[in-house]
Amino acid sequence: MKRRSFFKLGATAAAVPFLGNAVYAHDSSGFLSANEKPFNLNYAPHFGLFKESAGMDLIDQIQFMYDQGFRSFEDNEMGKRTVDEQERIARKMAALQMDMGVFVANTITWNRPGLVTGEKEYTDNFVKEIRESVEIAKRVNAKWMTVVPGHIDLSLEMGYQTANLVEALRRGCEVLESHGLIIVLEPLNWWANHAGQFLTKIPQAYEICKAVNSPSCKILFDIYHQQISEGNIIPNIDKAWSEIAYFQIGDNPGRKEPTTGEINYINVFKHIHAKGYDGLLGMEHGQSLPGKQGEQRVIEAYRKTDNF
Repeated sequence: MKRRSFFKLGATAAAVPFLGNAVYAHDSSGFLSANEKPFNLNYAPHFGLFKESAGMDLIDQIQFMYDQGFRSFEDNEMGKRTVDEQERIARKMAALQMDMGVFVANTITWNRPGLVTGEKEYTDNFVKEIRESVEIAKRVNAKWMTVVPGHIDLSLEMGYQTANLVEALRRGCEVLESHGLIIVLEPLNWWANHAGQFLTKIPQAYEICKAVNSPSCKILFDIYHQQISEGNIIPNIDKAWSEIAYFQIGDNPGRKEPTTGEINYINVFKHIHAKGYDGLLGMEHGQSLPGKQGEQRVIEAYRKTDNF
């Protein structure tokens, strides 16, 4: 679960990051200063979360994240961006010595079975997309790529579907292992967002990772999804710990920032930190309030729940 080493850019990387139009904590805005210490855990915002404060330019948004104390970033859509955009984002993150989080690696079959069917067409396409994702990961200095297996196949017993998925993942991992890259499997909840998906719970993902038996196949533990699917967050973190490589965050109900719902994020974050986790925690959620006020509330929520 070690964080990746940063790009080595000589004098550029060694230089103190340019803070641009940073907004400081003690003025009327209430935003935190770039001089504020980084968080205890490595939280990763995404594009759009601070667009009202930073503007629509992606590079300005990354700078704003840094100025507020965040030291990583994730982007589900990175694979859909042009090479020029990817390289521009990577240069900015390297200059700020920020970590790159997950991007989505595979085409997700939301409304029909895919990888779980065992059909050659789906498996071959998956391996092709994994190969393409290697190049994206190299370009943006990423280590983890999200894989969602897709819709359940109602015509097959679960055991057959699991075996089919394991075989596809093994083939994908054969591509990734030599590069030190990692698939992170994300279980999704049925009840609020993704009815019909095959992978729903942490014990199920744990079983699959053990069966694949590769350092390139691990779990993305999305705390929001798992609060809905099964609860028991801290005990499941402990039981699945050896296979967890990444976390994502969102409170429930609503999938907004911590402190807006029922999850005790102070205790969850404290527990993850105490276990020695030094990976990323993706902020895959929205805001409870609109505009700059809502963006400020997101930052304040993370300062509050990270204060342990």
